Amino acid sequence: MEFNHYSVLLQETIDELNIKPNGIYVDGTMGGGGHSYEIASRLAGGRLIGFDQDRDALAAASKRLEPFGDKVTYVHSNYEAMASELKKLGIDAVDGIVLDLGVSSFQLDTPERGFSYMVPDAPLDMRMNQDSDRTATDIVNGYSEAELYRIIRDYGEDRFAKNIARNICKARENEPIENAGQLNRIIEDSIPKRLQVSGGHPAKRTYQAIRIELNRELEVLEENLNDFITLLNDGGRICVITFHSLEDRIVKNIFKKNQDPCTCPKDFPVCVCGEKSKGKVITRKPILPGEKELEENSRSRSAKLRVFERKAI
Repeated sequence: MEFNHYSVLLQETIDELNIKPNGIYVDGTMGGGGHSYEIASRLAGGRLIGFDQDRDALAAASKRLEPFGDKVTYVHSNYEAMASELKKLGIDAVDGIVLDLGVSSFQLDTPERGFSYMVPDAPLDMRMNQDSDRTATDIVNGYSEAELYRIIRDYGEDRFAKNIARNICKARENEPIENAGQLNRIIEDSIPKRLQVSGGHPAKRTYQAIRIELNRELEVLEENLNDFITLLNDGGRICVITFHSLEDRIVKNIFKKNQDPCTCPKDFPVCVCGEKSKGKVITRKPILPGEKELEENSRSRSAKLRVFERKAI
């Protein structure tokens, strides 16, 4: 199957990067190479390093970016290893970073990858890195009721999380839950029928929660975003596209803290804590998809782009 992925907020992201032809840029989530292609096409003497933990994505991106030759370097890794992998390449600082945190259209539309609730006999996989040992099946069948409740409530933001967690645990006492059809039935039985007619598929939130937990998506973002800002050269920018309210909150708060890190009480006449600003938030409010993009790709509906510019002291 061809790796298709509609690059959300593509033009807006490229515009905000302020690409310098001789700069060094990182795409931390290459996907099908949409953002990478536009970056590479603007480089003359510059370099692009593309990361993705999905081998299918890297293969597709490298094919798409073939015309750019050795201008592009590919790294099979989660973007959390960005600093160490760049160091191996002899790179200590970069001029721009892009993170597109959404699950790709290819991953959603390939049944055997197990990201979608639309194919009943699809396995519960959901691994973004297929080299990983743990799958969604391990979470569904191995987590306690309390752990399932926590992730479905927090990451899925589903008000029926308690019912769903309880019913998953009951069902797996009889047989392991191994495919989408089994899990879908459990979720549907956990939510009042009258509330299932609106708001999309009843399983959507639970699948999102399991995927986020399995791939440590929020944890990786929260633990590394500060370091990525530090990696930027003076005037360099980081553009982050999120698809989930918790992701967006993490990005918003970390950007704000890097702009104004002072911990002094508000009534202090001067700052004495010594914390220095690393730059400025470019997007006071997130950039959202326009009407044309929403018409062309309904999956872009929840996308938000936030941008931070480094100011070295």
